[in-house]
Amino acid sequence: MRDAGGTPAIEVDPSVTVAANVAAEEELLAEGGPSVRVAVFRNFALSFGVGVPLRAPYLERARAQRIAVVRRTGGGTGLLHAPGDLAWTIVLPRSHPLVGRGFVRAYGRLGAGLVAALRDEGIVAGWTAAPGADEGYCLLGPRGQVLRAGDRVLGGAAQKLTARALLHHGIVPLTIDRPALGSLFGLTGPTLEELTSLREQRVTGDPSELAARLAARLGESIADPS
Repeated sequence: MRDAGGTPAIEVDPSVTVAANVAAEEELLAEGGPSVRVAVFRNFALSFGVGVPLRAPYLERARAQRIAVVRRTGGGTGLLHAPGDLAWTIVLPRSHPLVGRGFVRAYGRLGAGLVAALRDEGIVAGWTAAPGADEGYCLLGPRGQVLRAGDRVLGGAAQKLTARALLHHGIVPLTIDRPALGSLFGLTGPTLEELTSLREQRVTGDPSELAARLAARLGESIADPS
């Protein structure tokens, strides 16, 4: 296990399935960190948190539409992923100064690297209270915090804690498929307009290059938590 306050291992995967990324996160969690991983999804899939029933309506709809469903081992509810979406992961030993007793409310300090990376791309974003607009879709749920760009939700995060380490991971969509979200989650027009994406925020460039820049910023933020 690496030193709790040492330089984190940084990994960028420019093309991975949602299921393979969940497995990679679990491997990092078992190693205990500190580590950073940023991946670019290459497939459509619907992921869901550990507490979601297997017969949740949106999972049934996804299966009927032949969309892959993937159980995450952390919290949260449903998320629809598309090619080009960025998934970011931080694993920290429990003794790391960024964890602390209040880690469940530490979206700001654990997600500071993401805010910095978006600022580099010209987006002013910050972690704020969850909107509570929909129970099923994770980025619109009532719990935790979400990443907002202006008045729209750009991303979110969830956690998993073991005896050795904390996994804090999140998603930033490259694009939004509003018809698919409406079909799967029953979201209406006004609710769908609460969401945004990197492309809607006028971020251009190859997703793999964005992933590399995000990984560097996340690495900086946990290497120097001051």
